[in-house]
Amino acid sequence: MMRNIVAGNWKSNKSINESREWMSEMSNLEGSMPKDVRVIVAPPAPYLAALAEVKPSNVILASQTVSATGSGAYTGEFTADMLTSCGVEFALIGHSERRGGYGETDEVVVDKISRCIEAGLGVVLCCGEPLEVRDSGGHEEMIARQLDSAMNNLSDVDPSKFVIAYEPIWAIGTGRTATSEQAGEMHTFIRSWLSDKFSQERANQISILYGGSCKPSNADELFANANVDGGLIGGASLKTEDFSQIIKAASK
Repeated sequence: MMRNIVAGNWKSNKSINESREWMSEMSNLEGSMPKDVRVIVAPPAPYLAALAEVKPSNVILASQTVSATGSGAYTGEFTADMLTSCGVEFALIGHSERRGGYGETDEVVVDKISRCIEAGLGVVLCCGEPLEVRDSGGHEEMIARQLDSAMNNLSDVDPSKFVIAYEPIWAIGTGRTATSEQAGEMHTFIRSWLSDKFSQERANQISILYGGSCKPSNADELFANANVDGGLIGGASLKTEDFSQIIKAASK
């Protein structure tokens, strides 16, 4: 199983036609892409079913979120089963923008993970700390708390369907920059936590992605860390030229 992953989160960007054009460009690049990197892309939800029909074979579709509830009277929600029926294979859960901007609690994250596992939908679990926590030195404690809450009831995980993404919220849009060393330290901490939770063997199989402003210019340095298995890419995933460079940087 490949531990190297580059995942693109488009957030609320692109029209459906622009999205199809992106997929077409990635299809043209498919032959030049490394074979040892899994590529995941999370477009806006309205486009998922349509893009499943035109995406290149090496691109895995993800949803940017998923309902914490099942089917029924939940206006505006879409379930894990609905996503899998559209050809979606992963969902982002616990993204900092969902936690901070839409009030998604640790309890909601747990419910979403359960729904995904029940439906056979892969999980990209996001965790991260804000500036005040980083400056107070409580970052490892906060990450451990988020992981423990999200994974407390999991006796084991399928490493092909469970990915962790570390987001240094304090280094996104604040003018502060996370160094490669800081990224490596947090990823090593998460790997150690996984080893304590499951086993060293299982911990070594789970991909840990870096979600802090990874670009073509810093991807090589970030991915040189032994426990950084790739990235959860925001703005740089919108252009196939930038995204493909990051994918190549993740190849080892």
